[in-house]
Amino acid sequence: MGHADDVMTDRLLGDLVQWLRIPSISTGEPDRAGLHAAATWASARVREAGGTADVLDGYGHPLVVGELRAGHADAPTVLIYGHYDVQAPGDLGAWQTPPFEPAVRDGRLYARGASDDKGNFLPLLHAACELHRAGALPVHVRVLVEGEEEIGSTGAARWLRDDRRGADCAIVFDAGMADEATPALTVSLRGVVRLQVAVRSAARDLHSGIYGGSVVNALHVLHAMLATVLPGPDGTLREELRAGIEPPHPAEPASWARLAPGDALLTASGGRPLHPGAGAEYYPRNGAGASLDVHAIAGGDTRTIVPAVATATLSQRLAPGQRPTEIAATLERLLRAAAPAGVEVEIDAETADPIRFAPDEPAIRLAAGAIERATGIAPAFVRLGATIPIVAELAAQGMPVIVSGFAVHADAMHAPNESFRLESLRLGEATARELLSSLAALGAPH
Repeated sequence: MGHADDVMTDRLLGDLVQWLRIPSISTGEPDRAGLHAAATWASARVREAGGTADVLDGYGHPLVVGELRAGHADAPTVLIYGHYDVQAPGDLGAWQTPPFEPAVRDGRLYARGASDDKGNFLPLLHAACELHRAGALPVHVRVLVEGEEEIGSTGAARWLRDDRRGADCAIVFDAGMADEATPALTVSLRGVVRLQVAVRSAARDLHSGIYGGSVVNALHVLHAMLATVLPGPDGTLREELRAGIEPPHPAEPASWARLAPGDALLTASGGRPLHPGAGAEYYPRNGAGASLDVHAIAGGDTRTIVPAVATATLSQRLAPGQRPTEIAATLERLLRAAAPAGVEVEIDAETADPIRFAPDEPAIRLAAGAIERATGIAPAFVRLGATIPIVAELAAQGMPVIVSGFAVHADAMHAPNESFRLESLRLGEATARELLSSLAALGAPH
């Protein structure tokens, strides 16, 4: 880096250390003072750069909404998103240094939120502010920074649905690299159907010596119900639960070939492969396919009883093309059909849509070029097997969403000693500046 770049990165690091000192915990028992302080800090950065920003208190935890205007009115509009809330630190004794006293060791900055998401997002906000301060911002930038991502993003999602201004595209720096050397663009996220199932077979638990074998056992019923939707030995779901799955874009499998082999990922996870071909199928299955898992089953007691009540939590991850309401209805139909007459069954569902952006979408294509210029390496097009609800909300507003970032596995997000590479901070800032410059080529300004 040249001297100017060094100064800019030093300023960014100093700002990040300030932000990380604020204990903006949203999980468990939220730190409400910390959440408000972190939102105020972010809004102040926008105003200090000559933009406008407000801290809104009507959307759950404080929501930061701001704007930085380009020099010309007909520039396209880009919405940048991040979150300031963090997970609780957990066992303080497991931290080498206190979680809200940022410390640099061996090229990493250690603190809760260093990677998720303050350190990942701040380079994007910093670059937009610096360009605006210098009178060189080529696009209008709308800023959205929330404090509820770790608990569901309901407030930010409601604000987006209420807001009608829109943008030509959005940038979300809340993801990671394909590996420590390869940047990534996330072009797909799976949706989810999450079910809570409750079965009641009697008014109360009954003595198994007196009634066992003569009355319905709620746990037996629940297990039989779950068996109707569980995947086969190779993980394949029944046909009706795979309805609507779209094949990946031709550019994606070629990109997956650049990534670490699936077998290596499964070995590193400590999990046992489901079947001998699971590693080879990792990327198409976990990014472009559907999967179903039972997360919890509860009921009964160690006493010799016939349980009257049993519950389960399960979810199906949805591939692009699948419709959450239809899959939820199919799951409920299959589960209820396996319950005997007279048994009470309650099923509650939560859903989120799958999202897919084509690699040849103009905003994605511009982003890929910008990332390559900033990092020297073409980004891999990756699919995230998980769900980021805010991305679905942004897409629902008609925006293509550039989902990227520079987190890596070793950052230990959500764990003790979370950290972020200083190199990732530099890459994030360089990429953010290149992205904002490149997206000036988008048409149809808002």
